[in-house]
Amino acid sequence: MATTADDTNGRRHRRPRNGPTSEATARADGGSDPGKSTDPVAETRWLNGDELAAWLANSAIMISLPAALDARMQREAQLTFFEYMVLSVLSEQPDRTMQMSALAARTAASLSRLSHVVGRLEKRELLARKRIPGSGRRTTATLTEAGYDVVVAAAPGHVAAVREYLIDDLGPQELAALRRIGAAVDTAIKRGQPDASSAASSPGDGAVDGPVTHDSSGFTASGRHLDRDSPRARRQRA
Repeated sequence: MATTADDTNGRRHRRPRNGPTSEATARADGGSDPGKSTDPVAETRWLNGDELAAWLANSAIMISLPAALDARMQREAQLTFFEYMVLSVLSEQPDRTMQMSALAARTAASLSRLSHVVGRLEKRELLARKRIPGSGRRTTATLTEAGYDVVVAAAPGHVAAVREYLIDDLGPQELAALRRIGAAVDTAIKRGQPDASSAASSPGDGAVDGPVTHDSSGFTASGRHLDRDSPRARRQRA
């Protein structure tokens, strides 16, 4: 008689009719290594009701929130959300310059994706790339004055969207919990990434100068570093 198990969507999953469902059965059927399972269904730690509800709620955040931020950013600032991330990370640097690999890490992007987006921003004269002399193909990206003006103009709308879609509907305890959850997830993701010594950068993107790892960034959410006396800010106040 075939047996069943709940999957992560609450449906009943049919197991193979004569498949092993335990370590003892696996040994009896095939004499396999007792430390290895031959039935992934039996070994899966299915989500219970509370775990499934938490996962589905978080999935909505992962899918819906970036899409909403992107749509609003394009509507209000004629930038994609990722383009805004790139510009804002550069604006946070003292000299508004970063190596491409470091910029990829700060925006959690591959070097090839970043290179494509940076090329698009460079055509708009919002940033400029420069090769670093020496061995390898190290490249820096520098935010231009025009790019800085764009960040100054776009940051208030970004912060308003973050507040509207996430922050303002949460109380202090919920915000503290959200912060702990985010930190725990980030730690788990980093734990599963290759070591820096074994990570390899993909060739052909003009920025092979180190492995890509994630590092959080505020993406000008606070705006404390922005100079409100930039040329565009002065023109807007006039």
